[in-house]
Amino acid sequence: MHDTQDGGLAAFARRRLRLALKDYADGDNPWNRPVDRLRAECAARGRSFVSFANYDYLGLGDDPRVRQAAAGAALAVGPGTLGSRLVGGERALHGRLEAELADFVGAEASLVLVSTYLANASLVAHLVGPSDLVVADELVHSSLLAGLAASKARRLAFRHNDLDHLDALLEEHRQDSRRCLVLAEGLYSMEGDLPDLARLLAIKERHDAWLLLDEAHSLGVLGATGRGLAEEAGIDPARIDLIVGTLSKTFVSGGGFIAGRADIVKWLRFTLPGFVFSVGLAPPVAAAGLEALTILRGEPERLARLRVAGRRFLDGARSRGLDVGPSSGRAVVPVLFRDADVTMGVSQALLDEGIYCPPIVNIGVPRDMPRLRFFLSAAHDAADIDRALDVTAAACGAMAG
Repeated sequence: MHDTQDGGLAAFARRRLRLALKDYADGDNPWNRPVDRLRAECAARGRSFVSFANYDYLGLGDDPRVRQAAAGAALAVGPGTLGSRLVGGERALHGRLEAELADFVGAEASLVLVSTYLANASLVAHLVGPSDLVVADELVHSSLLAGLAASKARRLAFRHNDLDHLDALLEEHRQDSRRCLVLAEGLYSMEGDLPDLARLLAIKERHDAWLLLDEAHSLGVLGATGRGLAEEAGIDPARIDLIVGTLSKTFVSGGGFIAGRADIVKWLRFTLPGFVFSVGLAPPVAAAGLEALTILRGEPERLARLRVAGRRFLDGARSRGLDVGPSSGRAVVPVLFRDADVTMGVSQALLDEGIYCPPIVNIGVPRDMPRLRFFLSAAHDAADIDRALDVTAAACGAMAG
């Protein structure tokens, strides 16, 4: 039976939302909550507020230097670029930001786009086609899978961080395809763990494949100076064919970037649809990201504080009997639950105490693996972490009883 024309799309949307989230999205749901309003409401009640829902890993979101850089760029060159960068949207800030990002990750060049999702989706679809093979970790980000679907390349998935499985798949299937692309992440955003980069590179090189490494969550987190997984592993980043990063996490602004060899980036600058046919990154956003990168370079103690916070949370969660899965404690620590209702209840118990950590249920994770995903920050102190863990453990105990 067809939907009636009157309200047909709305009826379809309501059904699809209910399939995705049951009744959780009805009424006062825990998502899309204005954090500034939550903070103000807590202050009005005389209660402190802390968020574990934002990936401000180095605590730069409130830094006045970052805000002043954004404001200065808006006043100097305007709030937007008013065009694609090829035909009128280029600003001097873009080139400076791209040079600094490339230098930071150890690449020859980089290209900045308005969205990391767009960067991943557009890039994968641009690199491979129907006669090619893509082998992806089963937990890579949706943006990479969107690009893969658009490419029409043959797709295989290897079990999460199981590089023996990756090697076996390439051994069996690589020879049947013209080109081969391997997709992995530097720090997995739902699990909080990282791959063995040395082995990953050895496998891709032995099978004549390319590696696209999504470092959205690992830049500013891994490595002695925050340069990501290659620095953490002590490996030359030039061995990674393409690095995709973001400005929306450690660099507290917005947009994404692709880094690699200069000839590859030049080709992408003139051919990548997500860049060519999209507006340039807004100057205030570019300036904020550039200033955040400058601060990261000059204040490595922020990385040390982040590591301390992550380790305290991971150890504290385990000591309280909470299930943190395979997390390494490096900025992302999930707490796993037996079902969605418990997850929702614990999230609400935290919010009642001024602690914001929205639930992850049904969307983004398997239905049988709901969780609260805690993003750690250099701005979190021991009291914030211990309070969040105490409330979480107490709510779990109350619901179990």
